[in-house]
Amino acid sequence: MHSTERPANPAPPAAAPTRPYLLERVDDAAIVQLYADGFAALPPDQKRLIWHLYEAALAGRDIYIDQRYRHNLVMRDVLEALVLHDAALPAEVAAEVWRYTKLFWLNSGPFNNLTARKFVLKLTREQLVAALDAVARAGARLPLGDCETAAGLGQRLAPYFLDATVDPMVTNKTPGEGGDILRDSANNLYDGVSMADLDGFVERYPLNSRLAKRDGQLVEEVYRVGGLYDAPLRRMIGHIEAALPYATPGFAAALRALARWYRTGEEADRIAFDIAWVQATDSPVDTMSGFVEVYMDARGIKGSWESMVYYANPEKTARIRALADNAQWFEDHMPFAIEYRKPLVQGVTATAIEVVIETGDAGPITPIGVNLPNDQRVRETHGSKSVTLSNVTEAYEFSTTDEYRREFVWNDEEFARAKRFGAVASELATEIHEVLGHGSGRMSGRLTAQPQELLKEQYSALEETRADLVALYFCADPKLVELGIVPADDHAEIVRAEYEAFARTALVQLRRVREGTQLEEDHMRNRQAIVHWLLANTQALTVRIREAKTYYVLESVGRFREGVAEMLREVQRIKSEGDYAAAKALFETYGVHFDPELRNEVVARVDQLKLPSYTGFVMPELTPVVDASGEIADVRISYPLDFAKQMLGYSAYRRG
Repeated sequence: MHSTERPANPAPPAAAPTRPYLLERVDDAAIVQLYADGFAALPPDQKRLIWHLYEAALAGRDIYIDQRYRHNLVMRDVLEALVLHDAALPAEVAAEVWRYTKLFWLNSGPFNNLTARKFVLKLTREQLVAALDAVARAGARLPLGDCETAAGLGQRLAPYFLDATVDPMVTNKTPGEGGDILRDSANNLYDGVSMADLDGFVERYPLNSRLAKRDGQLVEEVYRVGGLYDAPLRRMIGHIEAALPYATPGFAAALRALARWYRTGEEADRIAFDIAWVQATDSPVDTMSGFVEVYMDARGIKGSWESMVYYANPEKTARIRALADNAQWFEDHMPFAIEYRKPLVQGVTATAIEVVIETGDAGPITPIGVNLPNDQRVRETHGSKSVTLSNVTEAYEFSTTDEYRREFVWNDEEFARAKRFGAVASELATEIHEVLGHGSGRMSGRLTAQPQELLKEQYSALEETRADLVALYFCADPKLVELGIVPADDHAEIVRAEYEAFARTALVQLRRVREGTQLEEDHMRNRQAIVHWLLANTQALTVRIREAKTYYVLESVGRFREGVAEMLREVQRIKSEGDYAAAKALFETYGVHFDPELRNEVVARVDQLKLPSYTGFVMPELTPVVDASGEIADVRISYPLDFAKQMLGYSAYRRG
């Protein structure tokens, strides 16, 4: 599972940055450079290992882009032809094409990564057709169909670029009366399939296939060699196997298992890879690769492809590892029923990392923490790995201004607390969320199905809610002081800073949903559900108005934690028992719907301050240094500081 929210209160660094972080703004998105400072000091074999895994990450990038929308790849080819030949366009058309193309790259298609809603190219049909004609005359390579002209291409694609009512949402988990969560979602995980078609159908490849209706029959189009995405999978396998000579024994076993799963697509091989990967704890270099997160699927079943390549940051790992080493104590002290606790916690590892590259569902918009695998059976019997992305958190810190904190805090004391303790509180909560939250609990002994199958479209939001509640509960526990994770003198203020920040986040996140009246993204649903449940059922928080501005104010740390414990007991029961009706009622009541007037107020406040709604990252770039014999002698890292150049370079890599 991913943690995707930026640090709620990134603290100001000890010194001003001497290198650029915030590169540009595109509408309400920020583009920030990511740095991996420890890479240059790595041993040569670790650099070579990372290089081959980096190449594998690039090789698979287009899988996710195609999964996200069936028109994405051809739309991207059109956009990149336009920007590469922008001199042939009128200035105002070129400016709009560049704006839209950067948002398209950031969001891996024409749907906002957080709201799931479509955004459009602000040109007329005539302007789009004329633009394609112009760049065709300038020598652009366009993805033309048989006997198709540039004008014909423009007419064919115009609805997907220009019309917000055509395929309006990539994922629609709440389509309304008479709707269908599959037919009303524009993603490419299904083809011609409705929920009614699935009655009685048992999927052999639930995670790694597109489900299509062909001649009236359901067909699983499996992601594997010889199946769907054959070419990129073959390229990835080649790079993975090239990495093997530089991998430690345990990590090499995991890489071989990954290559086998990519070849066969079989569920048994996926499970074997999950187990081998969890057990591979002997390598400071690692990768997360595969069809992993299910957020994009309205059913919560189909995995989106992603890849992340990283190495451990030893200096920052001590705190998160202390949580993992004491996971059994925390499990034994969970506030939920004992029958839902693990009697024996095993295989829990945790690392602070520096990311080198993230592609697919992991980038350019990146999580700040991850816990995998998602298979509940593997978690319960073999454990899990948790990581916090240290260099991503750092990049957020260096690219955020004080105005972000000041606008939504109630008083100067809250502002000072956020400024002093916000970053450490946010990092602590993320670490507990990943290590103890996702890694905790077990299913009822009477059930054999996976929780995703039982909780359906509610699963991801419920699991994120559960992990956040665990983090909110234990960040206030004196055990953290005993373990040396937080200093005793600061603990109370760190807890208050985190509770205040969490409440603010549920308010400030409304800036991201600039139309409609409901939330679709699972992390956003989770945060709103917790805060609105606490507002409705405890006296921990109040809503205050001052000068026509709304604030969520923490009234009692103790009541907040008590409320979190009560809600966590019920949320764990829902997951452990697979209680779909209760999960749906929870989010319909507290997590989905919001007041559009409150949203409009929040949007006006952030727009006045020019605050971004979300952030995408420019990744480091690697270049091999080849010796006279043709062998890789070293690998150099660089930072392009140019989002468009990197995106165009990635596409050139695919064509090459």
